[in-house]
Amino acid sequence: MKLVFATNNANKLKEVQALLPQNIQLLSLKEIGCFEDIPETQATIEANAKQKANYIKNNYGYDCFADDTGLEVDSLNGAPGLYSARYAGENRDANDNMDKLLNELEVHEDRSGQFKTVIALHLDDQLQTFTGICEGEITVSKHGTQGFGYDPIFKPLGFEHTFAEMSIEDKNRIGHRGKAIQLLVQYLNSKS
Repeated sequence: MKLVFATNNANKLKEVQALLPQNIQLLSLKEIGCFEDIPETQATIEANAKQKANYIKNNYGYDCFADDTGLEVDSLNGAPGLYSARYAGENRDANDNMDKLLNELEVHEDRSGQFKTVIALHLDDQLQTFTGICEGEITVSKHGTQGFGYDPIFKPLGFEHTFAEMSIEDKNRIGHRGKAIQLLVQYLNSKS
């Protein structure tokens, strides 16, 4: 089975490929000739994932899946949430995003939050969604060099290390994207 993963994020592509069974060939946007920015103009994480999956299916004709992820911090009323990738500005700089979040949390005792990933799968002219959530807390400083995005400041519940201090395998096992992908894989296996 061939599926397009609608992302330009090479780290995310690598993470997801490691989770998929051998019988699923993952195609990147570059491999299908998609070089434009896919719109993300919806009001929720789930709606953004669906919009991206629909965009690829409608414009390129491929079965595909897309994800959208947000870091939702309790004391900030769920921010950065939908705007996680561009929290500190349109340049989408991970360090700027982390610095802004750490600065905003300096006045808050409650540092709890969660990562939420929604995957939208467009397969056989049907649209399905799969959600993965990982609860945890925001650390007071950056730790680790693995991963991407907010990984250096997110410590999952029950663990002593941030995502950026974990191997890809460990992060995928307990993380939000890994949980959503596991549900996706279960569904794909049930179809084949």
